[in-house]
Amino acid sequence: PIVCAIHGTAFGGGLEVALGCHYRIASTRSKVGLPEVNLGILPGAGGTQRLPRLIGVWLAAEMICSGKPIEAVDADAKGILDDLVEISSLESVQTEYDKLLDAAITLALRVKNHSLEGKRVSQLKVEPVSDFFYEQLALQISKNARGMNAPLQALKAVKASAMFPFKEGMQREQQILGRLFVSSQAKALQHIFFAERQTMKIPGIDMKKGVPIKFVGVIGAGMMGSGIAINFIKKGIPVVLIDAEQEFLDRGVKAIEDYFKGRVKKGKTTRFLADRSLGYLRPSLHYEDLSNVDLVIEAVFENLDVKKSVLKHLDEICKPQTILCTNTSTLDIDQIASATNRPDRVIGTHFFSPANVMRLMENVAGSKTSERTIASVMQISKTISKIPVLVGNCFGFIGNRMLFPYNNQANALLQEGAFPHDVDKVLYDFGFPMGLFQMSDLAGNDIGLHIRKAQGIVDPSQRDPNERYVSTTADKLCEMKRFGVKSSKGWYSYAKGSRKGRPDKEVMDLIVENSKAEGFVRRNISAKEIEERCLYALINEGFKCLEEGMAYKPGDIDIIWIYGYGFPPQKGGPMHYADAVGLKKIYDSILQYGKADPKTSAWKPSKLLEQLASSGKKLAKYWTKKLKAQSNL
Repeated sequence: PIVCAIHGTAFGGGLEVALGCHYRIASTRSKVGLPEVNLGILPGAGGTQRLPRLIGVWLAAEMICSGKPIEAVDADAKGILDDLVEISSLESVQTEYDKLLDAAITLALRVKNHSLEGKRVSQLKVEPVSDFFYEQLALQISKNARGMNAPLQALKAVKASAMFPFKEGMQREQQILGRLFVSSQAKALQHIFFAERQTMKIPGIDMKKGVPIKFVGVIGAGMMGSGIAINFIKKGIPVVLIDAEQEFLDRGVKAIEDYFKGRVKKGKTTRFLADRSLGYLRPSLHYEDLSNVDLVIEAVFENLDVKKSVLKHLDEICKPQTILCTNTSTLDIDQIASATNRPDRVIGTHFFSPANVMRLMENVAGSKTSERTIASVMQISKTISKIPVLVGNCFGFIGNRMLFPYNNQANALLQEGAFPHDVDKVLYDFGFPMGLFQMSDLAGNDIGLHIRKAQGIVDPSQRDPNERYVSTTADKLCEMKRFGVKSSKGWYSYAKGSRKGRPDKEVMDLIVENSKAEGFVRRNISAKEIEERCLYALINEGFKCLEEGMAYKPGDIDIIWIYGYGFPPQKGGPMHYADAVGLKKIYDSILQYGKADPKTSAWKPSKLLEQLASSGKKLAKYWTKKLKAQSNL
C-alpha cells in the first residue's frame, strides 16, 4: 500500500496527491485544503472526484467550493485521514516530523498484508443526493461567494462525481477547469494572489536590514489601540498599553480580554493559549514604562497637534533605537516627525478598523524615514499576519486619497439627480460589499466632516472657487445629527440595533432642495454613468499615485483597495480592472466627463494614463518593464 504522511500543509495538489494514496496520516498541527476556487479555478488533479468519494458530496462540496483549509483534527473527523499523530504546541518541528515519520512507517507495516478493497478512492461509490440538495447548496454558495464563478463551477464538478464513473468525472473536471482557466476572473484572482506576495519587494529597500521587534508600546486604549495590541500579544510579543485615564485603560483591557474569551467560546483557541496571550499585555498609565520598547505605535485622536505632542514626548522617553509609529489615515508624516529628533525612525502605520480583524496595513514612509525603519516595520507587519503595503506621504496616502474622488463623484451624482440608494445599488451590483453611502453611515458621517474641516473646505470662504464643492448635503446631515448607524439615522434610517438602512424621505427632500439651491436641474442618471463616474475617478487618482511615486506598483493599489475598501477581488482591483476595461476607453470617458464638469479636478487625466492610452499599452506590462529596467541599473 501507499501511505501518505502529511506534515505542515497539504493544499491543492498536495492534498490531491494524498487522496491518490491508499492511506493518509497527519500530525495534529497540519492543515489540508483545496483552495483553487480562490484563484478562480478548481482542483485539477482529481480533487473534485476523489474527495466526494471519500467523505461524501456535502462535506466535499463545502471544502472545495469555499476553498477554506481545515485542521488535521477536523480532517480526521470528516474521514479524510486514517490516523492522527498527537503533537503538543511545545514540541519542535523536527520532533513533529520524526514522530509523524515513525507513525507512518508503523501504519504501513501494519497494513502491508491487508486487502486494498475500499482503499483505492477512485473506485469508491458516491452516495447520490437529490437535485434539491444541489440547488440549496448553489444558493448558499451564491450568497457566500457573491459574484464568483469558480465556486459554482466547482459544484458542477462535484456533482459529476455522483453522476459518472471516475474516468468520465475526471473528463468533466478537466473541461470545467479549462473554461475557468482562461476566464477574466481567474486572471484577476491570480493577479491578486501574486500581487499580495510582491508587496514586500520594494525598489531600493533591502528587507534584510530590518531589526527584530521584541517589545512594543501602544498609546491609546480605545477601540483602535486595543485592536492593535491584540495583534502583537497573539504572536507572543509583549505590549505596554498606555492611556492617560484609568477608566479608559480598564475599558481597553476589558475589550482585549473579551476578545480572547470570545475566541475560546467559539473554539478558535484554547483557554491556555488565550491566557498566555493575555500574559503579554502590560497596561500602564505611565509613559516611562515605554523607555525600553523597540517600537511604539500611537493611536490617539486624528489631530496633527495632538500626534506631534505625543511623538515629542515619546522621543524624550524612548531609547534612541526605538521606532516611533503614528497610526493616521490622512495626516502628514513629515510634519509629525518634525516634532522629534529622530525623523529617520518615524513612520506611518495605518491600521484599518477593526485593527485586530482587517488584514491590510498601509505603512507610510516620510521623506527622512530610513531604509532600516521601513524594513523593520514591513517585517513586523508580516509577523502579526498583516498584508503590509509601503506607500508615499501625501494627504490620504493611497487608500483614502483615492477614496476622496470616488466619494466626491457619488455626492456629485446626488446634486445632479441620483439618490443614495441609486448609487449604492450600482456599486453593490458591481461587486462591492456595500455602497458608498452605506459605508459612510457605518463608519460615521462625522468622520468625513472632520476630514473636510481639516482640509478647510467646509467654510465656503476658504474653498477654492475653481473647485466644485459636492458635500453640502453631507455637511447638513451632520448638522442634523444624522451620523449614521450609531445615531439610527444618516443617509438612511435604521431600526434600533439594525445595520440595514431604509431610504429616508427627509434625506431625499434635502437632496432635492440642495440641488435646486446650488443651481442644478435634476435629471435621470443611468447605472452606467454612475458606475463609470465613481470608478473612473478612482482609477484616475490611482494613476496619479503611480505617476507621483506615492504607490510603488499597480498591484499595491489593487491590494489596498481589495483588502481595505472592499473592491471586488474577482475584478482584480482598480488598476487591474482598468487594464481589463481598456485604458483608451477610460481616458476618453474622463475627457468627456471633464468637459461636462470642468470644475472637478478628478477629471483632469493623469499624464501616465494619457501616455498609455495614446500608445495602446497596458499598465501591467508597462510597469513590469519599468521595474525590470530599474532592477538592472
